[in-house]
Amino acid sequence: MTKLDDFLIQLFHEGNCLEAYRVFGAHIGEEDGVKGVRFTVYAPNAKSVQVIGDFNKWNGEEHVMEKYNDGGIYTLFIPKIRQYAVYKYRIETQSGDYVERADPYAFFSELRPGTASKVYRMDGYRWNDKRWMNKRTKNFDKVLNIYEANIGSWKLKKEFTEEEDGEFYSYEEMIDEIIPYVVEQGFSHIELMPLNEFPFDGSWGYQATGYFSATSRYGNPKQLMHFIAACHKNNIGVIMDFVPAHFVNDAHGLREFDGGFVYEYPDINLRYTEWGSSYFDLGRAEVRSFIMSAVHFWCNYYHIDGIRFDAISNLIYWGGNKERGVNDGAIELMKRMNNHMKGYFPSVMMIAEDSSDYPGVTRSPDYGGLGFDYKWDLGWMNDTLAYFKKDPVYRQYDDTHNKLTFSMMYFYGENYILPFSHDEVVHSKGTILDKMWGNNDQKFAQVKALYLYMMTHPGKKLNFMGNELAEYKEWDEKKALGWNILTYPQHDSFHRYFRDLNHVLLEHPALYERDYGPEGFEWLVVDDKKQSVFAYARYDALGEDVLVCVMNFVGNEHHGYQLPVPIAGTYKEIINSDTDYYTGKNIVNKRAIKSKKLSVNGKENSISIDIAPFSGMIFSLKTKTK
Repeated sequence: MTKLDDFLIQLFHEGNCLEAYRVFGAHIGEEDGVKGVRFTVYAPNAKSVQVIGDFNKWNGEEHVMEKYNDGGIYTLFIPKIRQYAVYKYRIETQSGDYVERADPYAFFSELRPGTASKVYRMDGYRWNDKRWMNKRTKNFDKVLNIYEANIGSWKLKKEFTEEEDGEFYSYEEMIDEIIPYVVEQGFSHIELMPLNEFPFDGSWGYQATGYFSATSRYGNPKQLMHFIAACHKNNIGVIMDFVPAHFVNDAHGLREFDGGFVYEYPDINLRYTEWGSSYFDLGRAEVRSFIMSAVHFWCNYYHIDGIRFDAISNLIYWGGNKERGVNDGAIELMKRMNNHMKGYFPSVMMIAEDSSDYPGVTRSPDYGGLGFDYKWDLGWMNDTLAYFKKDPVYRQYDDTHNKLTFSMMYFYGENYILPFSHDEVVHSKGTILDKMWGNNDQKFAQVKALYLYMMTHPGKKLNFMGNELAEYKEWDEKKALGWNILTYPQHDSFHRYFRDLNHVLLEHPALYERDYGPEGFEWLVVDDKKQSVFAYARYDALGEDVLVCVMNFVGNEHHGYQLPVPIAGTYKEIINSDTDYYTGKNIVNKRAIKSKKLSVNGKENSISIDIAPFSGMIFSLKTKTK
């Protein structure tokens, strides 16, 4: 029997292997001068394992796998098998029953409803993104403005109906569809909802079976590589959603893989999730190696620029419940994974979607943290949307007013991303536009002011596809975005406004260089509760780009509002949500305004401005007064 890589196997059993996919799975190659495929699987509770597939008419009696050492690993080289051969493992359990499972380390899979794995050679794609990879960073002092997208429903070739499936665009076809759009809109990164193989469309990829298998819904792995290379060619980074907490319970997957508990907890009280899936036993060494190897795999073979880890609170605490205590095994996995990945891929972003208040999520494990680079600020998201749902009459009161000021009380404790994600526009929650108080015109005015607040607040940004259209309908994975809504002037103008805001972000270092240092932000108006006016300054690293951001979140109009400014000089309005170009009332400040030595809120200088109802505006310091 050909020797496997014993060093990787040792690391695998120690829970420190990030390249287990080089041992396990189906690998095309040549042994003793014969071409074929070596199959290797971890099944520690099995009595025997066979390889079955279309090459042996699903009868594995002649392809019984050999046990490798005593570690529960089975392996077999089968000659003359080619790429795209379909296969599974037929496993004899300790009770004498037989179960058929897809390969946990498969690189490609059948299109649903098929459940088998496919042989696929991952090597051989010729990447042309060296320039991108060499300059890639974690973007702490650069723009990180993320467009979260579901490839299958961004656009559809054919709509789904109750009678038949729709038709998706392929990975390669999306190159000419979504990439030019993302560039034109001014986003820096695309975040793709999970691309690992999953059986049920309605899970959106968050209940996976194939952690190493790019979903066959949109094509094959090399077509996905081509899509990512095209993103990099257009200076767009690619972030992928990844689910380390749980896996789907479908019979062909990981659940009771070999008749025993290989991937999940043996304790039934710890095993099952609120989503009807099973938790990974992240205290087990081989499961840790499986998860870490999957993360490494996507960054290695697909040049992924960031991984967004789903449901981190369900890893930190048992069942996501703080009262049940900390899951030490999962904590150790996260620290270990983040430390290893910083060594292997120092420019790949590790992003936690975490709703808990656990301290140090983005702090180094050397200092007691979990080691992620970024954490979603779900507290900011919830507070902000709660504020805008409130009748403006009540926004002056502390319990509401402080929802917009509280974020800066804790903001520098973590490296936060501000998210308006898919989770906010599904399950009858309403779209972002729907969440605004008031009639249709008031909703549009407020959502524009909201987005100016979001884009100027410290922290990186994330928006789900369709937010930029001011959609009325919630997202549905079986329907494309409502592109036809742009024929209506309010939606078309909001779309342009959203694009222009993104480009303001791109063009002004004050809005991204000092996101995570208090030197980059200063409140100017924080307690004007009766008028619900807020203002703050943003500064770049060199002090050359100074912006003053102003928002009015009630329906009152202000003329001659005396606004404190941080530096004496001349200020020019660079964007205003109320301009008629964005179907506003055009209460704007057309001319540059020179500050006067008039003290307001402790600042020696101020400018007199006009403020429209439900509006936001940004002023740029053009010249300083000597």
